[in-house]
Amino acid sequence: MDLYSRKQRWKLALAVVAMLIVGASLWYSNRIVDRVRFEERRKVQLWAEAVQNRAELVNYTEKLFDRLRDEERKKVQLLAEAMQRLGSSDNIDFSFYLRVVSDNTTVPVIITDLQGRRRFERNVDTTITNRPERLAQEIAAMAALHPPIEIAIPGVEKQLLYYKDSNVVTELQDVMDGIIRSFISETVMSTAAVPVIYTDSTRTRIIEFGHIEPHVARDSSAMQARIRTMEQANRPIAIDLPGKGRNYIFYEESLVITQLRYFPYVQLVILGLFLIVAYALFSIFRNAEQNQVWVGMAKETAHQLGTPLSSLMAWMELLKDQNPEAITEMRKDVDRLEVITERFSKIGSSPDLTSEKLYHTLRATVLYLRPRLPGRVRIEVIPPADPDMQVPLNRALFSWVFENLIRNAIDAMEGEGSIELEIIPEGNQVHVDVTDSGKGIPPSQHRTVFQPGFTTKKRGWGLGLSLSKRIIEQYHGGKIFVKRSAPGKGTTFRITLNKGVLSSALVSE
Repeated sequence: MDLYSRKQRWKLALAVVAMLIVGASLWYSNRIVDRVRFEERRKVQLWAEAVQNRAELVNYTEKLFDRLRDEERKKVQLLAEAMQRLGSSDNIDFSFYLRVVSDNTTVPVIITDLQGRRRFERNVDTTITNRPERLAQEIAAMAALHPPIEIAIPGVEKQLLYYKDSNVVTELQDVMDGIIRSFISETVMSTAAVPVIYTDSTRTRIIEFGHIEPHVARDSSAMQARIRTMEQANRPIAIDLPGKGRNYIFYEESLVITQLRYFPYVQLVILGLFLIVAYALFSIFRNAEQNQVWVGMAKETAHQLGTPLSSLMAWMELLKDQNPEAITEMRKDVDRLEVITERFSKIGSSPDLTSEKLYHTLRATVLYLRPRLPGRVRIEVIPPADPDMQVPLNRALFSWVFENLIRNAIDAMEGEGSIELEIIPEGNQVHVDVTDSGKGIPPSQHRTVFQPGFTTKKRGWGLGLSLSKRIIEQYHGGKIFVKRSAPGKGTTFRITLNKGVLSSALVSE
């Protein structure tokens, strides 16, 4: 198993473990949130029951007040009958009626004739009775509260009895109003631990609200939308209050529960971002460390090759007169070793780019490789329209890229097939397509072929294409990618370079 495959399996295993951890975290967090939601919902239900019970108590108190008013009304009617009896000339025992009149110490009563002249009053403040205008206002107020009772006394003009609730009932009504205000402000709003909106029977006019965000409370349309949301979440509580009619209490889950519901996801996002940043930093440091190792190894290799190369060149000088033809071929290989040494020595440093004729550089690379390739492999560089077109290159490193591509193509063709190199100018760029008739690359591997350690060979380090990508993209500012490939249909690699200012300047010369 190659290094890249092992790395991919480790990544897959770590991804599975991470997903299991995430799933367990979400499950446990949601379990806690559900438990808190259950406890809050139970408290809200208790609060709703308390609201209902308090409303029933308020209504019961109002019924008691109504009974008290009925008792006073009966007392006034009895008083009217007593006054009528007292005005009668019949031979009747008036002690009972006198006691009825004298026992009325709470209900304010004013008796007038049909012209509105005062005839009798009881439990009315003297500041009212001594001032005619105040007395007229008091009679009008009493008539507005209760219709006057007619008193028909034989032989006397009919009289009208006006009355109003006693001071006790009035004070109790004030207490009742306070109870209702307390019910709305304290029972409904203050004791609620959740967002609450209190409306009238139309569900549109908002009477009170609590635990609502200020920006929502200031916007009437937002409040109406909030009411609809609350109604969908929980059935509103209907409250019948004295003098208020039917009102409604809308409520929903608290903001804490809403935040807890999304907290696990927010936590995972933050953790994920942290892991991504940490992974990126570790990858940068690891790549930098690997680069230093590779650079050091490359420079050491170049240094080690330098000594035997010097010796070989000296021995060739001694042997050049004995077999000139063999020495010529040996010199080509020695020159090639010098190029290889130069390549390794330039790894890790910024190479100098000079304007080179692209077609001639590719042709020189092919001419060197052609006699050293299998006999059943045909390799050709298609001449472009402008063979002298120049681009900024580092000749040694650039040729290395095409050696890697050609050798990989030969391995893919298993020693038999054709390779074509084509130069395609396009604006300020120039493309070089390397096409082989090999077995092709699956689409899923078009990107991974450039990763260090990826290889389909039984023997190999998987560094050729990775090194080629670095030479083209980092040193030459270009791009290299799989243009097209499919299993059994060959592969085309495309290299894109910028013609550059340097090329234009030299061409003009």
